[in-house]
Amino acid sequence: MRKIIGLTFLVFMVVVETYAQENYNPITTAAPFLLIAPDARAGGMGDVGVATSPDANSQYWNASKYAFMDSQFMVGITYTPWMRELTNDVFLGGFNFANKIDDRSAWAASFKYFNLGEIQLTDDFGGDQGTENLNEFSLDGSYALKLSETYSMGVTLRYIRSDLGIKSANSTLDPVNTFAVDISGYYESEEQSYRTFNGVWRGGFNISNIGPKVSYTNDGQENFIPTNLKVGGGFDFILDTNNKLGLSLEFNKLLVPTPSVSINDDGEAPYKQEDVSFFEGIFKSFGDAPGGFSEELKEITWGLGAEYMYDNSFALRAGYFNESDLKGARKYLTVGTGFKFKSSKIDISYLFNTSEVKNPLENTLRFSLSFDFGNSY
Repeated sequence: MRKIIGLTFLVFMVVVETYAQENYNPITTAAPFLLIAPDARAGGMGDVGVATSPDANSQYWNASKYAFMDSQFMVGITYTPWMRELTNDVFLGGFNFANKIDDRSAWAASFKYFNLGEIQLTDDFGGDQGTENLNEFSLDGSYALKLSETYSMGVTLRYIRSDLGIKSANSTLDPVNTFAVDISGYYESEEQSYRTFNGVWRGGFNISNIGPKVSYTNDGQENFIPTNLKVGGGFDFILDTNNKLGLSLEFNKLLVPTPSVSINDDGEAPYKQEDVSFFEGIFKSFGDAPGGFSEELKEITWGLGAEYMYDNSFALRAGYFNESDLKGARKYLTVGTGFKFKSSKIDISYLFNTSEVKNPLENTLRFSLSFDFGNSY
């Protein structure tokens, strides 16, 4: 039974699949489900979204975008199957609601639920001991305000709960309950005229999950939550009244300490992060990699996405995501499409893995459904 508990904890504590290879030095955190891209629109563009145009699911990417939303109300529903090649009951689901208060401000709320599937319990002799379901979730509220006609900022407060302990087995893993904050900004230029087309520049940042360390056990061992920095930019080519092409580039970096790679007496490299506060860890994360500046650069992931929109009702998307082999080796191509009918939109995306490391979303469709209501501003 202890082996089952340990294996469950190991599998779901780490979003990035890693292997015990000599040159690997990945960064892991508690509650890694917070880093899973929830919506199919961004999923079709290489998981980029910090500087794309506002939509119902902007809460995860950049809540300050809501100040630029066109409709008075937006509702978003997301569904992401997880590890479909291994199981059929692990998924990430979410619900988002946004309300444009006036021309300068908006508020939003969202719920994100990660179901870890049904765990079959057995005794030491293989006898059936029933099943349990493990889960994690977060509940958010945000406020966005335009500081000028082209720039807004937002703040998000998030409650996080992660329950990975099997109660009937007297698990030593305690549920985690904590709070975190996001700080974000978004720039959207006015439409500008060029020789053969018009265009709009976009830029954004989001420092997400700023919060204290947490502990799953009572032995004093604490884990960082996934404080993360997103920075990106993009440009929309407005070819005519019906055709628009948007290009976006985004960079991400975990703002938690890099683990040590010192060797134990048994010849193994333990996973050990510096014992500092979460706030100090944010600043140390920019210069603590054992491999120096070159390793710091490898801790930055990047994504490139494109979205073609016809008549604001049909979209084709493609993207690429890249992570260093040293830090997890996630590399994949994505494609997607979207359809709009009156006030409703449906988005679908698909992922092609290009790395030797298996991706939990490999050969998996993602779905999002959203609705726009109310008068446009």
